[in-house]
Amino acid sequence: MRVVLNIIWLIFGGLWLAIGYFAAGIICCILIITIPFGIASFRIGVYALWPFGKTIVDRPTSGVASIIGNVIWLIVAGIWLAIAHVVSAIAMAITIIGIPLAIANLKMVPISLMPLGKDIVDS
Repeated sequence: MRVVLNIIWLIFGGLWLAIGYFAAGIICCILIITIPFGIASFRIGVYALWPFGKTIVDRPTSGVASIIGNVIWLIVAGIWLAIAHVVSAIAMAITIIGIPLAIANLKMVPISLMPLGKDIVDS
């Protein structure tokens, strides 16, 4: 069932979300100081390609630098990404088949808001 949902997700929105995250990752990797944001964008981009069967957990070794980075991320990009996920979830929830896709989209909102200090693991 996960594979079927992931394929439907990829066709109806996951590919575009992943492309956006990969583009943001490339832009962030241009400057040395924003490389951690770029790496986080690439991680979320891979997660956006194939979200079913994965979950988000807190990294126990994250510290104050992750908190500061998350605040900067939230102001610069996080709020816009979260709004995009919510709008996409509303559009997907119109049909019965799209409801699981909308739930997966809403599941990505916390990591799009504050990606540093989190890991994406298989569930």
